[in-house]
Amino acid sequence: MPEFKLVISDTETGKTVQIPVKDAKANALIGRKVNETIAGDLIGLPGYELKITGGSDRDGFPIRATVHGPGRKAVLISKGPGIRDKEARRRKYVRGDTISQDIVQINLVVTKKGKRPLEEFSGLKEVESH
Repeated sequence: MPEFKLVISDTETGKTVQIPVKDAKANALIGRKVNETIAGDLIGLPGYELKITGGSDRDGFPIRATVHGPGRKAVLISKGPGIRDKEARRRKYVRGDTISQDIVQINLVVTKKGKRPLEEFSGLKEVESH
C-alpha cells in the first residue's frame, strides 16, 4: 500500500503543514500529475482545493513537471528542480510528473481555503519555515 507525506503550503499565512496519508487516501493521489488541482476531500481536508507543485521519490530524486510519465529519466537541464544555480547544463536523473507508488513526498499549495484552518486538523505536524 502506498504511503505519502503531503507538505501543504498556505501562501496567505506563510505556514506549511505535513500530513501523512495511507491506504485509500494515498490511492486517490496515484495517477495525478504536477499542476493538477485536487479536492481536499480526497485527503481529509473538506472545503479545500490544493494544487500539486512537486515532490520527490524514495531516493530523493525530484519530480519535474516537464518530464512526462511516472518513471525516473535522465534529462538535460539547466535550471529548476534537480539542479543547483552554479551548475551549467547537465544530464541529471529526475522523476516524471505523474505520482506513482515510488513517490514519498508530495508538495501542495492551497488554492481555495476551507472553513477550518489547516492547523486544526488532527495528525498534522507544522513545519518550520526558513
